[in-house]
Amino acid sequence: MLMHPFLDVQYSPSLEHFLGGFDIYDREEALGVELSAYDPNCPLDRDFLISKFVVKRFARLSYRHKFVLFSVLKEALDGDLSVFSEALKHNPLSHSLLPLGWDEMNDPKAFFEDIYIKLSEAWGDDLYKAGQEDILTW
Repeated sequence: MLMHPFLDVQYSPSLEHFLGGFDIYDREEALGVELSAYDPNCPLDRDFLISKFVVKRFARLSYRHKFVLFSVLKEALDGDLSVFSEALKHNPLSHSLLPLGWDEMNDPKAFFEDIYIKLSEAWGDDLYKAGQEDILTW
């Protein structure tokens, strides 16, 4: 069983983990202002946002953690489209908040597809290495 890299619990990421770098809760005046300068619907802005707030955020994960996280994304992309809108939807009971308007993204799946592409490029060697192992031994 693969353990969380920072906690003493099993590692079981969700699609929302990819959005953690964009969480502006209690940081609206800093990160929120920075992110408001970008349009997640614009492919060029999306490329920058994903590179800075997703790829860099997970750079320190082990190759096994990256593989499991990436698998969650791959499974979501192969499944129901509604999961992407749900991941972006604001939950008023949550202690997380995405920038204003992100829950109305034109094509939420395209955003996550771009994450998939960027991570495939950045993590190619790690994903290959982990893919050669028996996950059940982790």
